[in-house]
Amino acid sequence: MADENNCPELGGEATFSFGEAIKYLKRGMKVARKGWNGKKQYIQLASGISYKTADNQIVNCEHDAIGNKAVAFVGTSGVQMGWLASQADMLAEDWVFA
Repeated sequence: MADENNCPELGGEATFSFGEAIKYLKRGMKVARKGWNGKKQYIQLASGISYKTADNQIVNCEHDAIGNKAVAFVGTSGVQMGWLASQADMLAEDWVFA
């Protein structure tokens, strides 16, 4: 139910479920949990992913089912590629646009 905590028209911030957060990621948006400690932390969908091997070869990541995409967590210490949601993250209803 809309109230002053979750509705922008009532002075709050729009919040949504993890399922909705995934839909927004696929549309190119950045999302975060209101409950995360660092206010500059968020996740986004990364593409064009590659890495360098120990012998300096560049490997472009490609997967039959998902192509070249992964969820990236961006925080104060840098970027963590391949971020995985916790049970708490998946069940939370406090996802917001970052």
